[in-house]
Amino acid sequence: MLNEYDEIKNLLRKSKLLQEQSTVNNLAKSIERSVSDSEKSLEKTDSKDVKKEKSRTYRISGGLLTFYGETEKDLLITGEEKTCFQETMDDFVTDVSDLADFGVLNVYKNEVQWSGRIIDANLEFFFTVGQSNGVYINGDMIKLDDKLNELSTKLTSFFEKFKSKWAKVIGNRKKTKVKKEE
Repeated sequence: MLNEYDEIKNLLRKSKLLQEQSTVNNLAKSIERSVSDSEKSLEKTDSKDVKKEKSRTYRISGGLLTFYGETEKDLLITGEEKTCFQETMDDFVTDVSDLADFGVLNVYKNEVQWSGRIIDANLEFFFTVGQSNGVYINGDMIKLDDKLNELSTKLTSFFEKFKSKWAKVIGNRKKTKVKKEE
């Protein structure tokens, strides 16, 4: 049987445990609030400083064309751009190789990138127009012969067509700021 002293001792111990638990819970809630406030502050800063880039992909005659931009208007495609993409694929088949797998043609604000694979040469190509113009190739154990020299010449020559078409697209997509006369 418990005497009064033992009962009071047990009640005090339980009271201390409840008080400690309450303190721990309050501390946890305080930390959660602090973290939540910090995250909200970071989200506000992020949304002000960084606009999220959006993209939209179009399938045109079996090829893929993706536009990247900050607004919905940046993601819209014109009839002229569709025609330009179709002509690009057709010209490649005519001028370079009819055995090609095309990758996605990516249109950014200041750059266009396109890649693919020439199947019969087991060679990958990469075109970029804008900040870093050029045509690049990649492959494993590529045999240096007249066929490769001819293919290299065709790729380089085609790149000039590609560059002129897509530089024009980039230029047309850029917004021209008009100054108001005072």
